[in-house]
Amino acid sequence: MTNVRRPAEGAVVCIGETMAALAPAPSESLETAEDLRVSVAGAESNVAMYLADLGVPVSWLSALGDDALGRRVRAAVAAAGVDVSGVRCDPERPTGLLVKEPAGTRTRVHYYRSNSAASALGPDVLDDDRLVSASVVHLTGVTPALSPSCRSLVTQALTTAPSERPYAISFDVNHRPALWPPGTAAAALRDLADRADITFVGLDEAQELWNTGPEAADVRNLLPHPRLLVVKNGGHTATAFGGEGTWTVPALRTEVVEPVGAGDAFAAGFLAGLLRDGDIPRALRLGHITAASALKVTSDHGRLPDWDRIQRLLDLPAQEWETQGPFLLAPHS
Repeated sequence: MTNVRRPAEGAVVCIGETMAALAPAPSESLETAEDLRVSVAGAESNVAMYLADLGVPVSWLSALGDDALGRRVRAAVAAAGVDVSGVRCDPERPTGLLVKEPAGTRTRVHYYRSNSAASALGPDVLDDDRLVSASVVHLTGVTPALSPSCRSLVTQALTTAPSERPYAISFDVNHRPALWPPGTAAAALRDLADRADITFVGLDEAQELWNTGPEAADVRNLLPHPRLLVVKNGGHTATAFGGEGTWTVPALRTEVVEPVGAGDAFAAGFLAGLLRDGDIPRALRLGHITAASALKVTSDHGRLPDWDRIQRLLDLPAQEWETQGPFLLAPHS
């Protein structure tokens, strides 16, 4: 049986900081590039934009500075079809900024977000009326690292009993070492991740954070409580653990221009699939399809294939998913 209890019907609400982002072309050095591309970058708004692409009603709650970068961020997220009417404008604090530095197959990220508008968010965000009718509230491990008030926001959300809230809580560990004081992230993120209804974590991320074993099942042993735990093994597989069973789906082979944002895209695809019909293998496939669109671009948000092509990929028999899937995906690149 691959179908599990789906979250209640309703929109998804994503909560967290989004910054303006500057990046050179992938083949250029940050030190010598004459031009930098301006985009937006934020784990939670990435998820929100991909959910909107996939036809899921979604709101993004955050705060931005009363500045040009803040207006640019708001406009970009809104243009993707996300409800941004709950985003606060802070006249006292700036919009956060990050700069990407391509380094071979990896990308270094430099943050300039101290005292940003979003760092002043707190538990009162959870009083927003949009949460009353939400099916899922999506949070990440980035937010509790930003400030004590942001950590209180996430902690309060995840310590509220399921019987006291109408929505499921999705949590992506999304460990950003540069944001945490040394030695503090592992315990904090483990506690938060184990409290969510739906938790996403990378296998390498879990090994780095918690020194888990080499198998996805080792992560499940560490995080036994989420109703659904999704362990992503890079470009190889993704495994979902639930009360009804365990499911593993191979990733699609695809060109990698830049990996930043692929995890957010995967989470959005999985959540969209889960909300659509609760079929876990198809949700994992939709996660892989959505992640592939992020891998092909330097920005955090890439263009998805048309829905007919997505549907063909979702409907492929298992062996054809591995052999023909990459070719069905390729014309979109």
